Amino acid sequence: MTQSEKQKQNGNEEIIKELCTGNGISYEKVSQEGEGVTVLEMFFSGYPRMVGLSYFPNLTTLMLVGQHIQKIEGLLSCPVLKELWIIECQLTKIAGLQNCLRLQKLFLYDNKINKIENLELLEKLEVLWLNNNQISAIEGLTTLKNLEELNLADNAIEKIGHCLDPNELLKRLNLSGNKICSFKELTHLARLPCLKELGLKDPQYSPNPVCLLCNYATHVLYHIPTLQRLDTYDVSNKQIKDAAESTVMKKMMYYNMRVKTTHRRLAEMLTRLVKQRNLLQQRPVEQIRALNFALKNLERELSEIQTYSNKCSSKESPDSRDKQKCVTEGSSDNSSSAGDSMGDPGLEQQLFRKLDAVKDRLAFWKRKMDEIETIYQQEVTRANECNDMMVRFLLIELETVGNIRFEEGSTSDVWFSSCYDLVLSRFCAWDFKAYGVTGVKINRIIRVHNRILRLRFEERLHSLLANEESSIFSQNYNKLLEYLFYVCDPQLPSGKDELLHVLENGFKTADAYKALGKERAVPLSNSISLCEQPRIEYLQSQTKAWGKTVIDPVPFTHGQIIVAKVFLGPSVQAQKSEPIDQVNYPKAHSVFRTRKVEKNTGTGEDKELACFANQHSNCDCSLRQSEWFVFDHELVLPEYIIDFEYITQDRPQPLFASLLDNGTSTGREEPSSAQAVTGSPPDMNLDEKTLNMEPLIKPRPKMISLEEKTVLALAKANILSQITVLNLHGNSLNKLKDLSRLTALRKLIISFNEFTHLDDISHLPHLEYVDASYNRIQTLEGLRGVNKLKHLDLSWNQLTRDRDDIGVLRKHAPALQNLDIRHNPWHKTGSLRLTVIGRLKTLAHLDGVLVNEEEAAAALRMAVGFRITQGSLLVHSRTDQARPRSLSLLSSAQILTQLSKNKLGTSAELEPGWYTKITALNLDGQKVVHLVNLDKLQNLRWASFNDNAISKIEGLENCQQLEELSLDGNFISRLEGISKMTKLTRFSLNKNQLVCLNGEILEKLTHLHYLSVENNKIQSLEGVEKASSLIELYIGNNNIAANRDIYYLKGLTNLIILDLYGNPLIGKQENYRLFVIFHLPALKALDGDAVELSESENAKDVFGGRLTPDMVAEKLGHSNYTDILQLDLPASSIRTVDLSPADLFRRLRSINLEHNNLTSFSGLIFLPNLKVLCLNHNHIDSILPRLKTQAHLSNRQMLYQKVNSSGYGQQGLSKGTRDPATIESLVPIMESLEVLHLGYNGISSLANLQLSRLTHLKALFLQGNEITQIEGLEGLQYLRELVLDRNRIKTINETSFVGQVSLAELHLTENRIRELNNLQPLMELHRLFLGINKIQDMSELEKLDTLPTLIELSVVGNPIARKMMHRPAVVLRLPGLQVLDGIAVSMEERTRAELHYMEQCSPTTNPVLDINIPGLMPALAKAAPFRVTNMHLTGRLYVSSDLLLPHELEDSPQHQTTKHKKLKHTSRVFSTNSQSLHAEIAFKQVRGGTNFPPTGLMQQKASSHLNYASPNGQEQEGRYEMCCLAFRKRPLQFLLLYDLKQITRPNMLTKKKGKSKRTCVLLFKLHAYIKQYVF
Repeated sequence: MTQSEKQKQNGNEEIIKELCTGNGISYEKVSQEGEGVTVLEMFFSGYPRMVGLSYFPNLTTLMLVGQHIQKIEGLLSCPVLKELWIIECQLTKIAGLQNCLRLQKLFLYDNKINKIENLELLEKLEVLWLNNNQISAIEGLTTLKNLEELNLADNAIEKIGHCLDPNELLKRLNLSGNKICSFKELTHLARLPCLKELGLKDPQYSPNPVCLLCNYATHVLYHIPTLQRLDTYDVSNKQIKDAAESTVMKKMMYYNMRVKTTHRRLAEMLTRLVKQRNLLQQRPVEQIRALNFALKNLERELSEIQTYSNKCSSKESPDSRDKQKCVTEGSSDNSSSAGDSMGDPGLEQQLFRKLDAVKDRLAFWKRKMDEIETIYQQEVTRANECNDMMVRFLLIELETVGNIRFEEGSTSDVWFSSCYDLVLSRFCAWDFKAYGVTGVKINRIIRVHNRILRLRFEERLHSLLANEESSIFSQNYNKLLEYLFYVCDPQLPSGKDELLHVLENGFKTADAYKALGKERAVPLSNSISLCEQPRIEYLQSQTKAWGKTVIDPVPFTHGQIIVAKVFLGPSVQAQKSEPIDQVNYPKAHSVFRTRKVEKNTGTGEDKELACFANQHSNCDCSLRQSEWFVFDHELVLPEYIIDFEYITQDRPQPLFASLLDNGTSTGREEPSSAQAVTGSPPDMNLDEKTLNMEPLIKPRPKMISLEEKTVLALAKANILSQITVLNLHGNSLNKLKDLSRLTALRKLIISFNEFTHLDDISHLPHLEYVDASYNRIQTLEGLRGVNKLKHLDLSWNQLTRDRDDIGVLRKHAPALQNLDIRHNPWHKTGSLRLTVIGRLKTLAHLDGVLVNEEEAAAALRMAVGFRITQGSLLVHSRTDQARPRSLSLLSSAQILTQLSKNKLGTSAELEPGWYTKITALNLDGQKVVHLVNLDKLQNLRWASFNDNAISKIEGLENCQQLEELSLDGNFISRLEGISKMTKLTRFSLNKNQLVCLNGEILEKLTHLHYLSVENNKIQSLEGVEKASSLIELYIGNNNIAANRDIYYLKGLTNLIILDLYGNPLIGKQENYRLFVIFHLPALKALDGDAVELSESENAKDVFGGRLTPDMVAEKLGHSNYTDILQLDLPASSIRTVDLSPADLFRRLRSINLEHNNLTSFSGLIFLPNLKVLCLNHNHIDSILPRLKTQAHLSNRQMLYQKVNSSGYGQQGLSKGTRDPATIESLVPIMESLEVLHLGYNGISSLANLQLSRLTHLKALFLQGNEITQIEGLEGLQYLRELVLDRNRIKTINETSFVGQVSLAELHLTENRIRELNNLQPLMELHRLFLGINKIQDMSELEKLDTLPTLIELSVVGNPIARKMMHRPAVVLRLPGLQVLDGIAVSMEERTRAELHYMEQCSPTTNPVLDINIPGLMPALAKAAPFRVTNMHLTGRLYVSSDLLLPHELEDSPQHQTTKHKKLKHTSRVFSTNSQSLHAEIAFKQVRGGTNFPPTGLMQQKASSHLNYASPNGQEQEGRYEMCCLAFRKRPLQFLLLYDLKQITRPNMLTKKKGKSKRTCVLLFKLHAYIKQYVF
């Protein structure tokens, strides 16, 4: 033993003694007592090495704190150790634990460990603490299946990845104090199903950078719903998680909408490209058609000559009579100029030369077509790439929950202009002279808002500025900030993903660039030419290697540049002798390498080009062009991405550039660029010259029908069965009659005709060749029995359905070898060739191209995918039980097939019932035709069958657990087969052939909240209203044209996202967007754009309160406008009426628009047959809208002018001195209107109303207004009833009732009238109501003597009514009065009044001279009816004075009202005003709810005389007793007062019907008294 070993051993003994002492163990007895020790602890010192543990073989817990231990050792003799603490020591490596197989808890925090290793054998480990170390990656935990707690806080971890996927039992995880900065890393934790506690910004540690981002907690809680605690906070409350999930779902809906908008823009762009391609190909197509026509003519002539020559060789002298002539329409000459010279031996050679020339020209134009197609395909590829990039940007925004945003700039943005100028200032044409570039065009500038990288940049910059060594530049650090360019190197392995990686995660580290063979720094430049040079050289080399044609001589035309904000810091110039590395430049933050340009070289023209003054004025050639290399990648912040293209002098301006780009070019476009590709006038002349070559073919007359004689003549045959070749080229045939009789026909040419189908070609057993090019064939259905057909030319037709048509050929043309189907508008062209080859296995040539073995094998593999088999189910299915928590816009089935590893085994490993384990199935693009073999998938929840050939939804009846179903890109025409999927929440049927939506099916999908049926043929939204739970509806690019279809969506209260883009409705409906927003106020997004608050307000202004036919249809539930007789829309917030065209409402008789916001009659004036109009409780101030000058229009009124209307209110009066009101009053309107209600409208002037234009009005109700004068009624000659109650009328003017000669009833209750003047014109007035006015003097009532027909008067509530004797006075003064103040004037009352008057008269006064009182019998013959006036009933119903109750109806039951049917009328008034009996009675009459007969004004044929009932017997007795008493007391006065002839007429005594016995006695007694006195 050496001296050092002895010293070490002695030292170990001291350590062991310290260990024993610290744990209360006797060192001397440690060998005996050590086996019983299970716990050892050493704190802070005294145990520098792990020795002496062999004395404790049963040790279960070892705790070492604050020691100087540098490695783990001595645990080989502790096999039962369960808990190990080595903390705050100097450990640098995890080792020596291979024998501790029972270890359950391991604490190694506060050490210097930099790697997780050597833990593979600790399978029982449950707790592992490695916090406060130097670990940079999570690794080495794969075998720790039982791990439940892991603490990796305060390390240098940046990525999580899939390292924790095996630790499925992990419950507590602490990653605080690390460098995790991406939300994507946190999503990996969603695969830990048992995770309960997570720490990312534990208060004891610094937070991860990701915790400083927006929506951090929301993102974590959504992806890890099992969490109970987050960053020490309790998050177990369900409301918190629901709020997080709701927020994320809204984000996903929003970005799904934006992605759809992006795809829609791509579709529009591709449509425009197709149109532009067709336009460019128009000239080549026309030339090819003409040349093909000539070519087939030449071939026919050549064939005839060859046939003729063959006949000549078989006969010495052919008879001229053998030359047959075809009989055609209007002509029998079908020969050609060549036919006349068939014997010419040089003719055939001329035809061959001309044939070759035509073929050459055809080849030329086909090359032109191919060039245009190639350029078109390049533009399509570019458009798809741009679209993919924008979609990727949106997905990045979604995945980062908005912490990375991409903003597309416009010229109105300040930053856009600055960036634009920066690029132009860094571009110089001299640098691109070698490439032929003369200018640059900026197409798009996108601003990058990356909060993650910006925080990292600012934190790093602040740390540098805070450093003492940087005090020199910290004060002027802004001068060290620069914007530099970066172009992704196409040679890097990441390829196209490099751009997205830089924008999302920032630039690579210097070491990463070094590993790629680059300089050990981030490469940047301040010159476009310097950063673009590697890309240009690489693409040019690739072009040479691929051998590309001259169609694209400039492969680098389009490019993208990243503009980055860089902090250069202290920088030095690079030395040639030293590589660029931080080691070689220790004090520099960046290094630059200057590009040297040779001076005084080149011609004057080159110098002018260098300045590029003719293109733009911003080029700064004096700017030093340099390459920059920044050592710290965190100091480089990408801020902009610029999409540009070069303008070259050798290449013409791109033909499709105007369609794809909206940028500004620094070059000049060439106007004749299209001619280089589409053909120039010299090319056209060359075609003309070729067609005019000898021999000239004489045009043959076109046949429009085909008959037997014509066929025989054309084929030069005697019978039809001899014809083997029939050439019908170049005619106008659309049908081949009796072609099946040509049983020997082998070759048929029908090109350049008008055929739409090939049914007539069927059942020709020997037919081998058919040329049907240049027709209008739309389908091959009907083609039958052509088993020997080998050649078929169908080019230049209208075929669209590839699968159906190819299926016909497969079945009925099994020997087909050559097929040409080019230039047809097929639905799916991407896989058309392989589809045809796979189905027609005998094909040798397709579209003129040989079918090789590789294509045949690929087509066979594709054909195998047509069937759903057990193998396809195993490959494309998953068995996950939960929907993936992923911020992806793909369907669940697509996500699971990409991410999930829960696949079924091979067929040999399958267990019985394995079908029921399948929950997800993705069969996208598998060419599936029928949905079969799916009936056993009873637990299928997510399924996707996109891009197949499915024509019917079937086979899913047993899949009742389906939650998501996608069938995009198929041929489905009917919505069926899903009625049992009641759990379906998402359903997609884009790009199919749907025509309508089946409401019965959708009604059963009670949980459906997402429906996408874009790019179909749907014509109406009818049926979608049944999907009551719908939240998102995408139905763009269909055929919805009617704006009333929007009403089907009004019942969808949960609908917040609607996409109708691409439907005819958008162009048809003016202010379409506001129209939809108004009717669907809950919408948050429409057609891909968010609904702003200002839009909602504008929608209310434009469409709020408009009564239109659409609104009527919505309210009534149908659009049969001509069947509508009455319209009742009270309290509907209507402001204007636009029922145009008015003829639709020609049967409309009555309208009730009470309690709305109308200010005029608006469009109601155009309704031709309207009779009853109720407009109570509006704001009517005129029949027509008042004209206002443009200067005084408000913003809201200006919005009104944007909406088309019937034209009302737009009177064309000139700005002269004419009075518009006077002119308009001369023109009658609404000549059918009879009843008008304008109560409670705030009307102050009747003149302004222009009521005189309603010339046929019979009843006018104006109660409850502010009217002060009765005026403007001159034209109402037929007015029978006028109600002016509750106004402010004080006097009646001379002209008030000038024209009211027919007025029978006048209501002036509750006004301010004191005098009753100017009532003389009312000669037909029967009823006058003057209650609650200010009439004081009896003399005013005496003025009513001028009303000879007055039978009813009411003065209740006037001062005069308070006088005791006013009633007898009125009764005496108005002898014809029957009702006063609502009480009938009875015979007794009139007799008492007369007796009282006689008692008051003096004896000398002759009453006959003083008063003129009519006879008694008129009063006896007319019993007064009972009228209720101003009576307040229950329910606040105000009974007005037009309610006339005869005696018999006073208390009559309801069943007795039929006796008075003659009082009813046909006009109807609709009102719901509880305080207007005029409207209330009519309202009830319509619904059969009243016993009240209407007034006489409502009768169409009623006279002014009213039928009253006779008084009852008791009243008669009283009246006759009074008469007897009066006669006996003053017989002379009695006889003077009453008519003797009336009293003594004979029938008074003989007519006893209805009289009581006592009445007859009294009448007889009175008669006897009078007879005795007189005679």
